[in-house]
Formats: sequence, C-alpha cells, structure tokens
Amino acid sequence: MAVLIEVPRGLTGVVAASTSIGDVDGEAGYFHYRQYDATELARTCTLEQVWHLVTRGTLPDPVTLAEFREQIGRGRALPAAVSSALPTLAASGAPPIDVLRAALSLAGPAVGARPTIEGTVAEHEDIGLRLAAMAPTIVAATARLRAGLVPLAPDASLGHAADYLRMVTGSVPAPEHARAVEQYLILTVDHGFNASTFTARVITSTGADVGAAMAGALGALSGPLHGGAPSRALDALDAITVVGDPQRWAEGELAAGRRLMGFGHAVYRTPDPRSGLLRDIAAGLGGPTAESILAAEPVIVDVLRHHYPNRVLEANVELYAGVVMERCGLARDLFTPTFAVSRMVGWSAHIAEQIIDGKLIRPSALYIGPAPDRSILAG
Repeated sequence: MAVLIEVPRGLTGVVAASTSIGDVDGEAGYFHYRQYDATELARTCTLEQVWHLVTRGTLPDPVTLAEFREQIGRGRALPAAVSSALPTLAASGAPPIDVLRAALSLAGPAVGARPTIEGTVAEHEDIGLRLAAMAPTIVAATARLRAGLVPLAPDASLGHAADYLRMVTGSVPAPEHARAVEQYLILTVDHGFNASTFTARVITSTGADVGAAMAGALGALSGPLHGGAPSRALDALDAITVVGDPQRWAEGELAAGRRLMGFGHAVYRTPDPRSGLLRDIAAGLGGPTAESILAAEPVIVDVLRHHYPNRVLEANVELYAGVVMERCGLARDLFTPTFAVSRMVGWSAHIAEQIIDGKLIRPSALYIGPAPDRSILAG
C-alpha cells in the first residue's frame, strides 16, 4: 500500500509539478514570465510579444512578431459551428463566461482538437493558440447579441486588445483605452499554479484534448474566489457609495463575517504587484469610479490592519481591474470573460508543458468517514 502524505488544506505550499513558464514570489511581492519581470513586461511590451514569450519561450524579433500577430489575427475568426450556435447560447440567459465555456466545447472539435496523447506537441500548441485567439470574438459577439446588436467580425490588422474592445463597443477604441486593457491582459496571462491553471493541467494529464482542458479551466475561473472577483469589487464600491463612508462600510462587512473583495491574496504577503500598475492606469484614465476607489482604498486597508494586525491584506489585482475595464467600455458581466481572454494564453502554455510531462495527475484522499466493516450487508 502506498504511503499517504498529509498536506495542508488547499494544497498550500505543495509543489505539484515543475514549470518553466513563470513563478510567483509571494514573500517578495514579485512575479515573472520566463526570466522577465511581469509588471515590466506590462509596462513595455505588447500582448502579442508576451504571448510569444509565454507560449514559445522567447520575446520575438520584429519579423517573428509580425508573423505571430498575423497568426493570432487569423485565429480570431470563428468556426461556423461556433458562430451559428452563438445566438442560441447568448439567448439562453447564461452569464457570458458560461457561454464562452460552451462555445469552446464546440470550438475544440471544429479546429481539430484531439486527445493530447495523440499527435505532436506543436499541433496541440497551434490548437491552443487558435482557441485562445478566438476567445475575445466569442465574448464580444455574446455581449452584442444580448444587447440586440449584430456581432462584428474580427479585424486582423488590429492588436488583440484593441480588436476586442472594437468588437464589444462597435468602434475602434481610443489608444489609451486599448493600451490600458492590453496592460491588464498582460498582467493576468499567468500567475503560478492558481486553481484554473492547475485544473487545465489535471485535465490535460488525462489525455483529454486542449478544448476540454480550456473549458474545464474556465469552470474554475468562474468562481468568485478566483476570476469572478473584479465585478464584486465594483459592487462593493457601489455599496460604499450608498453607505457614504468606506470605514463604516468595511467595519460593517467585517462584523457580518463577509470577505472584502479586492483585498488580500492567497499567495502575496506584500501588496499585489499587479494592483500598483493597475492603480496607476486607473488614475491616468480618471473618472468618478477611479477617484472613489483611490480615496477608499487606504481607508479600507487601515481597517483591515486594525482587525487583522498579523496579516497583510492590501489591494489585489481585482480592485482596480474592474475600474480599468469599466472605464474602457466593458460591462461588469464581461470582467471575468476578459480575464479568461488573457489567462487562456497562459493555460495554452501550461497545457503544452503538461503534454510533455505526460504524467497522469492522480492524488489520494485521506478517508475520515466511519471505519469500514466488511460484515455489513454480508449474507
């Protein structure tokens, strides 16, 4: 019988696999993609450059980047099986993140996805790129269909973030809006073995196809303790506005035993490095929502420090992500799907890495139920 190793709840601190894609140092407040500081990449690079880095291993030269942009641009076009199903899926009333998951289940077979134990890694990498590339088209089409508007075809001449905003809003976005969303997408491409990334790797380890791994990861991302948090952070700001005082609101929420969305992180023991850049972006974009949250943040952090003096509960990526997305024309029900647009890039890299690893992920559970009695029900 195998020896069972008890580990912390939630697998905190447990190393489940090896990766060369990136890492998070929660004690230092730092995360990186490959060998590069992720926040500096967001400050200085385009999404397509970072996409190539994460999935292909290098920052591309100009010629390679042009070819890669073209491949992504072509990939945004939807297969007929997906575009024909979207009106029905959008009319179902399901949240856009669920429509995206259902559409991906159709998209996988349509682009030739097959079990990852078959074919080459390069073939599966191409499938991953194709599925990640079409995600903004699906999300934008869903938003427009639900608003009674006609979906827009992708424009391969635009960058990924700019084309996404154009397909949602109906017009080419202002450069500062396209860049703000692009920087958010870069910041959220990958972030260690979070729940959705780990889910993608577990599913891939079974030999399931790339589409199945992506769809399963989307299920994990939809949870409010993972990708579903940005809209809840803005909902909290609405509540603060009603109360009229962020300190009184925070005290009331904590007294009621509720979590303050947008504050604290499962890994960081410092301020979330992503929140700092997004705070700067939100301040640069301006607007009443940004002004309100910029004023409320330090007050709420002080309340948390008073209630939890031994914990670091600073603003996390979700607090300002929603401010930036809303300011750039994305409705709140698109926040989590927008997160998915970027994280699918990271998932595709992890899926390829797991295919190479080739090991089925199959942990054990510690049984704590009644002691077994083989005489029960015996004749």
